Amino acid sequence: MTEKRQIAVTGVPSPVGPYSQATEAKGIVFTSGQMGVDPSTARLTEGIENQTRQALSNVETILKAAHSTLADVVKVTVFLKDIATFSRMNKIYAEYFPENPPARSCVEVSDLLNGAEIEIEAMAVVDHD
Repeated sequence: MTEKRQIAVTGVPSPVGPYSQATEAKGIVFTSGQMGVDPSTARLTEGIENQTRQALSNVETILKAAHSTLADVVKVTVFLKDIATFSRMNKIYAEYFPENPPARSCVEVSDLLNGAEIEIEAMAVVDHD
């Protein structure tokens, strides 16, 4: 059986169910989906741009706890409530991955928890040095 390590982080929203914020296995960290919830208020930020920034900031915080960074991300999945917001999301997303961006999928979903406009999950390599 493959060893896996649960990543638990303060400074990002806590899980609302039976799942980990992230799990590491074989040198890859897999984050759970992050929405634009501001951990200081436990509320969604307003608008797709702010939710994108906050979701990516939450992913970044989780990766840091797992000894990884956004530069180490190899795959991202973006879930959008409305695909018409893609270009606005993409502009903010590009700020977080200015060089050598990871592979990415982006899909429209019928709804997200608590009325969120976006959810982002990532896979990144881990540096244990």
